[in-house]
Amino acid sequence: MERLKRKIDQYLIDWKNRSDKLPLIIKGARQIGKTNAIRNFGKNNYKVFIEINFAFQPEFKTIFKDGFDVNKVIKNITLKIPNIELIENDTLIFFDEMQECANTATVLKPFREDGRYDVICSGSLMGINYKEIESNSVGNKEDYIMRSMDFEEFLWAKGYKEDQIEDLYICMKETKPLSQVQYEVMMDNFKDYMIVGGMPAIVSKFVENNNFSGILKMQQQILIDYEEDITKYAGGLDKAKILNCYKKIPVFLGNENKKFQISKIADGARNREYVGVIEWLENAGIVNISYAMEQACLPLKANYNPDNYRLYFADTGLLIGSLDEEMQKDLRNNENMNTYKGALYENIVGDMLVKAGYDLFFYREDSKKIEMDFMIRDINSLIPVEVKANDNATVSLNNLINNDKYKDIKYGIKLCNKNIGFNGKFYTFPYFMTFLLKRYLSEKE
Repeated sequence: MERLKRKIDQYLIDWKNRSDKLPLIIKGARQIGKTNAIRNFGKNNYKVFIEINFAFQPEFKTIFKDGFDVNKVIKNITLKIPNIELIENDTLIFFDEMQECANTATVLKPFREDGRYDVICSGSLMGINYKEIESNSVGNKEDYIMRSMDFEEFLWAKGYKEDQIEDLYICMKETKPLSQVQYEVMMDNFKDYMIVGGMPAIVSKFVENNNFSGILKMQQQILIDYEEDITKYAGGLDKAKILNCYKKIPVFLGNENKKFQISKIADGARNREYVGVIEWLENAGIVNISYAMEQACLPLKANYNPDNYRLYFADTGLLIGSLDEEMQKDLRNNENMNTYKGALYENIVGDMLVKAGYDLFFYREDSKKIEMDFMIRDINSLIPVEVKANDNATVSLNNLINNDKYKDIKYGIKLCNKNIGFNGKFYTFPYFMTFLLKRYLSEKE
């Protein structure tokens, strides 16, 4: 099967064409396709492409032993790869698994100042001591956060073309219902995406076989690999505490309010003992954190409680893989999910929002019985986003829009299994259009 198209492909080409580009660090969780994307880019856009993997080629760690002068580093690289000849302004050096060689960060400044060779670094966020890298390379690098495949990339993998996706957006922009065929086909694709997730190897297998055979086993293996990486890379933090939190995410998502509570992780657990644990999981690319807003008003980032949050899997396929083996079938047939159905739809919408460039916030006001799954914004207003697993009443959404107390809220968005519409108060979109939301809101203005 040919290589899957990714959004980072165009980003890398744009980066190469910049006159003032900095060395690039591609950040992201394991197995999301970082190495494949960079390798494909390097081989197709440079006359000379050098790939050094510090995990598989530990002997290359010595290339910095004579210091960080570019000429000395290049000399040591060519001593180890004698049959390669570097071409100035047409060579890409790719340092992979940089967490295995912290000195890589220190050499970024000399390469930036020298300017003859392009440099990209990558590695597992679990293993990168990013504070150390930051201190060694501040002002001399550009970061790109890569995530597992979003729904649009999944559609590309299935063979859908840009104009077919653009047709969806045009309907969204014009508040015009999708055709019955469009709606049914895209909803089926969306349910497939929920089950499969966005890990490239798993998506490739699914597209190639056109069935779910072997998918669950692959998801479970990635979950095991993550546990092993936590044990290997957690550093000074208590590894048992990180594993404890990681394993409890599906449990808290099943609760009514979905709040992640350290006190319920283990007997006697206290917040002060878990400082840095949740941030570690987020920095590793494993989870998305949604914070509770203190008040339903702008600005979002100056109005939340850092101690009140929900944790979602950063790939819904892995959440499915962490549950009962029968969950794939249950999701397809819409049965046996009970209260967990809402958690699954919230998780995937949260993941799609993050992949679209949003930070996650929610709102809950017990006194008025208001609970809003997500809060986003456009230029002028705060927008409540309600995710409905079942087509029941939208009480909270109506209360937020109708109450003069919430002056920053002008309209809302409901994501559900329904076609496009607007009732004068909130827009209704099918779940699968979440990936278009940021573009829609920016162009709507």
